[in-house]
Amino acid sequence: MTAHHLADPNDGMQVGDSFPFDNFEKGLLIVARHHLDALRCPETQAWHLAYSIASERWGDRIGLPVAHLLARFLKFVVQSRDGVFAHIDPFCADSRDLITTDEASLLFVLHHMRRDETPAARQAVEDLTLGRLDPDVIRSGLTFADRFPSGPRPDAQRVSGARLRVVS
Repeated sequence: MTAHHLADPNDGMQVGDSFPFDNFEKGLLIVARHHLDALRCPETQAWHLAYSIASERWGDRIGLPVAHLLARFLKFVVQSRDGVFAHIDPFCADSRDLITTDEASLLFVLHHMRRDETPAARQAVEDLTLGRLDPDVIRSGLTFADRFPSGPRPDAQRVSGARLRVVS
């Protein structure tokens, strides 16, 4: 399975800041572009860059799971669209601030799922999958959204990691 093409300049690209995506979602875009390059042309092993960028941006503890779950989601998205997904070349400095229609659709799915906005998420998935409502896309998107919801998690205070104590 490969993603067949990079974005065409006539694809209706818009400036990324014209969308309501938060900083986390905007940060996903460069990681997604490298993953999409890896799907388009596996021999480049562009997924290495996706993991590296995610790790640099959010640290290993958050970045590596972000890259992994995003890769799974993207694999199912590209499969549901028969390998056709227009994305911008992650190395093109002139297009870095632009976003394709397909990339915007992808981020809207995650945007709505992370906020638990079910009707909007359902419509966004339908737009992204070209009407197919693929269960693997939905499941992988919800897994990503559950792991990285928008705003603080209600159980964040309970999960604090290991604590060292002096015992006498």
